Amino acid sequence: MQNFSGSIISKLPGQETSIFAIMSGLANETGALNFSQGFPDFDISPKLIELVTKYMNQGFNQYAPMLGVQSLREMISEKVAATYGAEYHTDKEVNITAGATQALFTAITSIIREGDEAIIFEPAYDSYVPAIRLNGGIPVFAQLQTPDYHIDWSTVKKQINQNTKLIIINTPHNPTGSVLKEEDMKMLIKLTHNTDIVIISDEVYEHLIFDNKKHESVCLYPELAEKSIVVYSFGKTLHATGWKMGYVLAPENLMKEFRKVHQFNVFSCNTPVQHAIAEYMKDKENYIHLPEFYQKKRDYFVDSIKDSRFKIIPSYGTYFQLLDYSDISDEKETAFAIRMTKEYGLASIPVSPFYHKATDNKTLRFCFAKKEKNLDKAAEILNKI
Repeated sequence: MQNFSGSIISKLPGQETSIFAIMSGLANETGALNFSQGFPDFDISPKLIELVTKYMNQGFNQYAPMLGVQSLREMISEKVAATYGAEYHTDKEVNITAGATQALFTAITSIIREGDEAIIFEPAYDSYVPAIRLNGGIPVFAQLQTPDYHIDWSTVKKQINQNTKLIIINTPHNPTGSVLKEEDMKMLIKLTHNTDIVIISDEVYEHLIFDNKKHESVCLYPELAEKSIVVYSFGKTLHATGWKMGYVLAPENLMKEFRKVHQFNVFSCNTPVQHAIAEYMKDKENYIHLPEFYQKKRDYFVDSIKDSRFKIIPSYGTYFQLLDYSDISDEKETAFAIRMTKEYGLASIPVSPFYHKATDNKTLRFCFAKKEKNLDKAAEILNKI
């Protein structure tokens, strides 16, 4: 095919391939254990598969409503009311999405205009900044403070100005496993009081929180909920990341703007899967034990490497564990991660690509949503390094 000879100016100059794609590709190429990209390696519930099949056989195979299947939105409203005491109108304030990343992109697009500033906390999930820039916005970076990755609110206060239109928070936090506390939410209330700043709260790991800690959802705080778009993921809750199913909650005025964009970049999402999830999630037993389930995996993994040369950074949520290798090598994070994949057969994710500028804390992220036999294999490798 002859190459197009026209001149194209990139809307994302300097944007490289996602580190997730790079490390997963390298794992596949070398046959390494893939502890890099965040997905479980165990089966989802057979009951859930049966339900999808049931609804396919019953003919639910055409477009779902743009808002999402009614029964699923009703289930979500009931769940949020029971979990957080927050009331979201089924028709006006709940919308099903094709996963959380689509929800985040749509939410950012519905808010950010040319020249608007958006505050994000680094290290940050890698879809935030490109979405802001594609919409002409300006990302403003606030670094989480090591070693526990907490927010320095005095810095955030100085960053807020008349151009600030958005603050994105993420709890439990990917990639660090840190969680926001009640005092964080109160500071966010204080800093956004009497402003037009919108909050996007990325809460996709809401049920993956450990050590009896409380998930501080914005839904618990009416002063925040009234100005927030909250993003969730069924993929994380149901161990089915490949289904790309999520949802958002937002007050009616924000949801109207969200849907103006949503209808043109996705419109509707997988119909039989929506019906299946609606029925499956009615039973709280299908998700209520997730904290214990994943904490056992975290504890098993951490205990198995406690005598290694890696320093263990506490993880209080998500299914990610950070390990500090500063006692092992002075290599840059990406170089060390690549070498470990090739030489030792274990793929991880360097944390440095989650920053906009070169930041090297000698830290790698490992996904422990794995079968016990693979956790054992990973531990054996880590203990030898």
